[in-house]
Amino acid sequence: MEKQTLNKTFALISLGCDKNRVDGERLLGEIAAHGCPITTDLFKAQVLIVNTCAFLTAAREEAILSVLEGSRLKEEGKLEKLVVTGCLPQGYEEEVFPALTEADVFLGTADAKELFPALERAYAGERVSAVGMATRLPAENGNLLPRVLSTPDHYKFLKISEGCSNHCTYCLIPSIRGKYLSYPMEALIEEAKGLGRTEELILVAQDITRYGEDTGENKLVPLLKKLSELDNICHIRLLYCYPEKIGEELIAEIRDNPKILKYLDIPLQHAEDRVLKLMGRRGTRAEYLALFVRLRAQIPGIALRTTFISGFPTETEEEHKSLLAFLREAKFMNCGCFAYSREPNTPAYKLKGQVHHATKQRRVKELYAVQREISRANLEAFVGKTLHVLCDGIDMERSCFVGRAYFQAPDIDGVVYFTANEAKEGQIYPVSIDRAEEYDLFGHLE
Repeated sequence: MEKQTLNKTFALISLGCDKNRVDGERLLGEIAAHGCPITTDLFKAQVLIVNTCAFLTAAREEAILSVLEGSRLKEEGKLEKLVVTGCLPQGYEEEVFPALTEADVFLGTADAKELFPALERAYAGERVSAVGMATRLPAENGNLLPRVLSTPDHYKFLKISEGCSNHCTYCLIPSIRGKYLSYPMEALIEEAKGLGRTEELILVAQDITRYGEDTGENKLVPLLKKLSELDNICHIRLLYCYPEKIGEELIAEIRDNPKILKYLDIPLQHAEDRVLKLMGRRGTRAEYLALFVRLRAQIPGIALRTTFISGFPTETEEEHKSLLAFLREAKFMNCGCFAYSREPNTPAYKLKGQVHHATKQRRVKELYAVQREISRANLEAFVGKTLHVLCDGIDMERSCFVGRAYFQAPDIDGVVYFTANEAKEGQIYPVSIDRAEEYDLFGHLE
């Protein structure tokens, strides 16, 4: 443990995605390394860190509101210093540092080691901006910075890279977090070893299927093999897979490796060739469908999840209807649909033919209506069967246990509700499925 420099109690609010959550956990790790207590009660905190998202306008607005709420705690609670970190200061430092005078310290996405030096200056009366390079490796002496986990003990995230080099025309990530940077494989293995027993290790990045390519060759499969050799890792889930990078080697590894869950998250964003080209996305409708046929043929029972952006500039009603037809044909187990958000400083911002807000919202509703039908049909196939369900705990409102099968990732997919005399969080149970709803299953312990 490092010498304690500030005898303060810290709290963290982490906004946005699971990649940002990992960044926040490294901040907590730095706090723990300095011997300072961490609380979840904001009214007991002396230092509040707001770990922000800035991917969309709505996310930036939420981040600013969280900072303003933090400033009120200065007046109402024990709060002394307010730290803003993450994507908002990383991408908009010149705007937010002079504007958000309520905050005392601004840090970027990879600046955990700057937290305490910046706070020392802040307690000396200075407002501090210590935003560094986004693609700086969050490591020291060859090891990734330690984390204090914010997830339940039985599932944990492993962030395998930083940044993105895909340059989709609607996306701010490359300008905020920089180009793709793979974390060293040895460092990732050591981090995974240190996570303790993990029933479900969830690999995340802006694009996990590009892992290693910035160093000369794709190394995702070698990474999966090494992670699978660890005794403390029971299962591995893959999120954020780019469709064009799912080749035969990866398919074979998913099929043959018993530790890898038969589940793939493949964000497509659209399925009309013209719109995909405008988005800067590689691949075509035909190629996507061919990939799904290949995956289902070679990995029986595989669950496929995707996301779509509806109402991209110039998207016609015919193209929207074609996307609905694609959704019906692809039959995804899970699907997220979002209205296009026009973001300044992206190529798509300048496109003519912006779709009206009400039209975008209607199209999103229609996409979800189709997906609900597909989801219910998919789930009804499990009625009368037994599934292995990882217990996530008790649902107090329903007075039963809640968990997830292999086709359900935490927070983004449905769940399995089940009755039992007793069940422990983090354990896997055989659950007999009694009925299905649009997104969730209901059953009982055998």
